[in-house]
Amino acid sequence: MSLETLRKVPELSLLSFMKGSESEKKKFVDDLFIGLKDYGFIILVDHPVQDALRKSAYDKVEKFFDLPTEIKNKYTCENGGGQRGYTAFGVEHAKDNPHADLKEFWHVGREVADDHKFSSIYPNNIWPTEVDDFEKELQSLYDALDETSAVILDALGIALDVPKEYFREMIGVGNSILRPIHYPPVDNGAPAGSIRAAAHEDINLITILMGATASGLELLDRDGTWLPVNTKEGQLVVDSGDMMTVLTNGIIPATTHRVVNPDDSSSKRYSMPYFVHPHPDTMLKCIPSCIGDGVKVKEINSHEFLMQRLREIGLKK
Repeated sequence: MSLETLRKVPELSLLSFMKGSESEKKKFVDDLFIGLKDYGFIILVDHPVQDALRKSAYDKVEKFFDLPTEIKNKYTCENGGGQRGYTAFGVEHAKDNPHADLKEFWHVGREVADDHKFSSIYPNNIWPTEVDDFEKELQSLYDALDETSAVILDALGIALDVPKEYFREMIGVGNSILRPIHYPPVDNGAPAGSIRAAAHEDINLITILMGATASGLELLDRDGTWLPVNTKEGQLVVDSGDMMTVLTNGIIPATTHRVVNPDDSSSKRYSMPYFVHPHPDTMLKCIPSCIGDGVKVKEINSHEFLMQRLREIGLKK
């Protein structure tokens, strides 16, 4: 199949759902559901996340990853399964893939009070002191993407015929993670079998991906073709994860995707996915409107599922 005949990931306006007429809101709900069902991915051409915040966050992230390795390693969260702070190059790998991904990354997560019932599960965030305003910018971006995720799931909830607060109650104190990623140049050639991010599905409910600084993201289309996911500056990519597959009985499947190595081996790439997770007490079970001929995906506790997957990708022992 030539690039000219490849399908194209749907482009939607989130602001049409937030501020549009009733017919515009309905169209967004329908298009979001169809897009995630048919592709597992959609692109938001507009949304409430300010572009100045995106740019400033990327600036802080680039400055951090430019620091010497010995400084970055100071911020490794040794016992947290990579849930906070720095994870070094070559640590993570895709599930069932022995070859390490060619990336390093940082995690920002939700913080709760010391007496909160999830305080033993959510580690405190770690912040580098070498980059001015790193905490301020990344926390602001986390908060903006957190609220944006709730709006997206509000719309999806309408399509799935769940109660109005269904997803907001699930993610309100959810274990969501912002992950700034650095893919360094591959000047000396990639290790055999390794690419920037090997084919995988996301663990969580949905992922919101800030437009990356370079191309490379591809999804595995329903016909087995690798389809490039290209965005313009400031747009957001949304994809569905394994937890959404459980909730929807496979109607909205997690879509396999990857980040391929660049043609220019001297180039580097940054991206910032926001992984939307439910709170640890959530039981993932089939939504009534998705039962159809019977439940095909066994229900599971979301925290148990997350811990299992972190072990499978090398972030937790």
